[in-house]
Amino acid sequence: MAQQERAIRTRRTILEAAGAVFDEYGYASTTISMVLERADVTKGALYFHFSSKESLAQAVLDEQVPFGAVPEQPCKLQEIIDMTFVVAQRLLTDSLLRGSVRLTVDQATPPGVDHSGPFRQWAERLIALMEQARSQGELLPTVQPRDTVELLVGGFAGIQLMSRALTDRADLAHRVSVLWSHILPSLAVPGLLLGLDSKADRGLRVLSAVPVS
Repeated sequence: MAQQERAIRTRRTILEAAGAVFDEYGYASTTISMVLERADVTKGALYFHFSSKESLAQAVLDEQVPFGAVPEQPCKLQEIIDMTFVVAQRLLTDSLLRGSVRLTVDQATPPGVDHSGPFRQWAERLIALMEQARSQGELLPTVQPRDTVELLVGGFAGIQLMSRALTDRADLAHRVSVLWSHILPSLAVPGLLLGLDSKADRGLRVLSAVPVS
C-alpha cells in the first residue's frame, strides 16, 4: 500500500512538473530532461509511468476537465457558470492545468497526441448540464444546447489566450464575467436571469466552498 501511494505521488509530481514545462516552453521545445530536472525524479521513475514525451503530454491533457469540478447547484445554468470561473481561477496558480490548456491550443503537438480531446470532453460535460437546465425550464426555447456549449468552450479558449498574452491571465475572471454578461440574456428565461451570479469574483467564492483534496 505504501509503495502504491508513493507511485501515485511520484506520477503526480511528474505531471505537475511536465505541466509547468509545457506551459512555459510549449510542446516542441519541451524535453524529457527538462521535466526530469523540474520534477527532481530519476529517468527510471518517469519512464515507469510514461513511455515517451507524447504519452506524458497526453496524460497532462487528460487531467484538464476535472479541474472544472464545482459543488452541485440546483440551477444547472449557475453550475455551468461556476465551472468557467473555477477554471479561470485555477489557471492563475495550477501548473498542471496551465500546461494542459497550453497543449490544447498548441498546434505543434504530433498526430499521436490528441490535443482536441479536452474540447470534446468539456463539450460533453457541459451539454449534459445544459440539457438538465433545459429540462428544468431555465433556458429560452430557442436555445440549442450543443451549439451554445461549443460557442462557450471556444469563447473561453480564446479569452484565456488573449488574457494570457496581455496580462498573464490577471484579468481573466473579468473577461469571463463580460462573456457571460453578453451570453446569458440569450440563454436564461427572464425570471432566472437576475438571480444568476456571474461576478468576476465568483471563482474565488466557489473555491472557498470546495474541500481541499
